[in-house]
Amino acid sequence: MARIFVLSLILPVLLFSINPPSLAQKEAQTALASVLKKGKAIFKENCEVCHQADAIGKAGIAPSLTNPEFLSISSDKFLERTIRDGRADTSMMPFAHLGRTKVRAVVTYLRSHEKLPHRSKEVNSQADARGDPRLGKTWYMNICSTCHGSDGNGYESEGAGTAIGLPGFLDKVSDGFIRETIKVGRSNTRMLSFKGPAAIANLTDNEIEDIIVYLRIQAKK
Repeated sequence: MARIFVLSLILPVLLFSINPPSLAQKEAQTALASVLKKGKAIFKENCEVCHQADAIGKAGIAPSLTNPEFLSISSDKFLERTIRDGRADTSMMPFAHLGRTKVRAVVTYLRSHEKLPHRSKEVNSQADARGDPRLGKTWYMNICSTCHGSDGNGYESEGAGTAIGLPGFLDKVSDGFIRETIKVGRSNTRMLSFKGPAAIANLTDNEIEDIIVYLRIQAKK
């Protein structure tokens, strides 16, 4: 048994000596470490006051940006646009002044917290929602408005949820993004799952579609 244990320690060293990282790999690792360090510093200086340390967020103030489910369905483009443009009529101000390089460094830092497979391409390719906005309003008012506000303006209504009914959010997300968020929820946050027998409210697929269509129409108004 002792011999097996010793071999288990030696084998990785032997493999490393046989196949050491190439110069290109070492340079890539060094470059990534530099970007991560830069992104963390930029986040701490500009974002941490609202999104808290390690971007874990705080209900009623700012959402978690390192939540596993959130990162899994968020594209780099979505994250970069949100940082750059902010969200009008909310406390999320634009940070376009940082420039593209710094914004991307922040996104790289956020990505370093990923724990689930990245699915944004798959999620964003889902079909647009088709439903009845009149029914959607009923489901939204009865289920979603408690946290997100009757007008979907989130924290401005002193709710625990973000402003999902405003153009600043809806102009940047796909229907698939909203659909997946409603169905799966976000662990360790107040955004629970709303699909399935164990969910806080077992919405049908059609009811979820109704809500998405309702949100889209409200944003246009």
